[in-house]
Amino acid sequence: MDQSGKSDTWKRGYAARRKVLGEDYVDKAFASADAFSSDLQEYLTEHAWGASWGRPDGLDFRTRSMINLAMISALNRPHELEIHLRGALRNGVSRDEIKEILLQVAVYCGAPAAVDSFRTARKVFAEADAKA
Repeated sequence: MDQSGKSDTWKRGYAARRKVLGEDYVDKAFASADAFSSDLQEYLTEHAWGASWGRPDGLDFRTRSMINLAMISALNRPHELEIHLRGALRNGVSRDEIKEILLQVAVYCGAPAAVDSFRTARKVFAEADAKA
C-alpha cells in the first residue's frame, strides 16, 4: 500500500488496523474496494483506526478490543463482531474474558444480542482451534 501523501493519522490507523485485524484482512479490504467503497476504506483507516485506535495515549489495544466487543454486541452486528473477536484474541483477550463481556451484554442489552454474540464467538473459537 502506497502511503505517500497520507496523513500521520492515516498511517497510525493503517498500522493499528493491520496489527488488530491482521495483514491479510486489511490487504483484502483495500484490494476489494472499488470506486464505490474505496472512500469508506480511507475513512475507516483515518478516523476509526487512526484517530481512535491509533491514539498514542490512553487505552491499549487489549482494552479497546474489550470495549469494542461490548459495543458491537450491543448493536447486534455479528459480522463486525466476528472480525473484532479475532482482533481481541490477537490482542490478548482471553476466551473467559470474552464470555464475561458477553454476559454483561445479556444483562444490559438483552438476551437476543448476547445469544447472537455467543454464537459468533463459538464460531470464531472453533476456527481458531482448527488452525492451532
